Amino acid sequence: MITLMMTLPLAAGVTAFIIRNDKARRALLQWTARLHFLLTALTVWMHVRYGMGLNLFSGYFGGLSPRDHAPAWFAYDALGLFFIGITSLLFLGAAHYAVAYLAAEKRDPGEDADAGFIFNNAPETVFTGCLLLFLAAMTAVTASRNMGLLWALVEATTLLSAPLIYFHRHKRSLEATWKYLLICSVGIALALMGNLFLGAAGLKTGAGLDLPALFYNAAALDKPLLKAAFLFLFVGYGTKMGLSPFHTWLPDAHSEAPAVVSALLSGALLNCAFLGILRANAVCAEAGLADFTGGILMLFGFLSILTAALFMLGQRDYKRLLAYSSIEHMGILALGAGLGGGAAFGAMLGALSHSLTKAGLFFTSGVVLASEKTKRIADVRGLWRRAPATAVLWLAGFFLITGMPPSGIFLAKFLVLKEAIRLGHYWLAGGYLFFLAVLFAGMAKVFIAMTFGEREAKAGEKPFEEPRGMLVPAAVFFVIVVSLGLYLPGWLNMLLESAAAGLGGAAGAGL
Repeated sequence: MITLMMTLPLAAGVTAFIIRNDKARRALLQWTARLHFLLTALTVWMHVRYGMGLNLFSGYFGGLSPRDHAPAWFAYDALGLFFIGITSLLFLGAAHYAVAYLAAEKRDPGEDADAGFIFNNAPETVFTGCLLLFLAAMTAVTASRNMGLLWALVEATTLLSAPLIYFHRHKRSLEATWKYLLICSVGIALALMGNLFLGAAGLKTGAGLDLPALFYNAAALDKPLLKAAFLFLFVGYGTKMGLSPFHTWLPDAHSEAPAVVSALLSGALLNCAFLGILRANAVCAEAGLADFTGGILMLFGFLSILTAALFMLGQRDYKRLLAYSSIEHMGILALGAGLGGGAAFGAMLGALSHSLTKAGLFFTSGVVLASEKTKRIADVRGLWRRAPATAVLWLAGFFLITGMPPSGIFLAKFLVLKEAIRLGHYWLAGGYLFFLAVLFAGMAKVFIAMTFGEREAKAGEKPFEEPRGMLVPAAVFFVIVVSLGLYLPGWLNMLLESAAAGLGGAAGAGL
């Protein structure tokens, strides 16, 4: 099943470069997304229903040493299942959005090359092919059981997503692409150093970079080398994840990429980098270094929230505003993982809710851009008159991303706050609440002005016909996030608990 999940988008991606018919290529994108989601849903159901692979030791029976079994390069535990579930669902919505996006561009290519909604004759072939190959790489990341292989696959996601960021072919997108490649390549080089230290830490045990073997021999790992490994891995993958102060590529890339690409970068790619950190954190926790790694996660998680709050206040581009919101939420996830216990459960719930909400917001931002032909916040006013359905989704996304109840994000933020107070981190809890309030106020000012503000009609302005195919995926994602705030299905609660336990969350910390 795992092999099929990886090879399906891989084969489809290669095929997309061969197909010359636009309609056939778009159909390939949609059907690949649908089949991948069905395979993912079936895999998650089998593992949850029969308890298969919910921890990294699932392939080793009777407590035998990993040396008695050939290491598996790819297999799913609860953490990997959780993140591939998010990725596949997100890609399903993105594929349907992309088809409507491409069709709208063919009908109305626009006039302003800097508006961000036109392609400047960029080949649709590259876009679709890289999109599918990007899915294949992310699928492999979530299934990887070897830290060296995970490193290589995270680098592959960088290379495959770069052409997607450069899709508009103007100077700003070129600058954003090079910035993305340069900064993330430096980060991935540091992560490589982390893998070298990790291999050296287990040199006497022969564990190599095999995750189950590292877990089995955690007590025998060299502690100073293991600490050095985590520091390098954290900075390396933290750069790709967008944690402050390593986040500088993220606002540019999210702002200049097409809306559907921004959604995948924020909702799926950042999670892949987060998974790399969580794998390293889990090994260190098994070796008795949970306090060391937890402190680092908490420090940089809080710093990311603070950074997002301060920089968001001065933003003039609403897509950059959404990018800083992603930095905020990555900080919340890191903070929850560092606190552990119920906060770890909250981090997992927050990862799911943030991915869907932010994807929905980026989808909606693409429609706003199509309607107003600008990304400048000050130039978008009275959206509810020109595009009422878009305005409703825009406001709904604002309320959800800022954690208003009922929503999965509200529950996630509350669980992180509750755990911080329970553990006696009162200054941390106070600062956390304060900067969340600053973020809410900063975003409220922008979203309300864009939706209800007054502006004069532009000369020759035509009525805007809202593309339903670009709005439906966002609406579906928002409904799911609201539902998560009202009811968590038993199977999802079980998966969240198992995933949280894999990174230091207490069993039974679910809702």
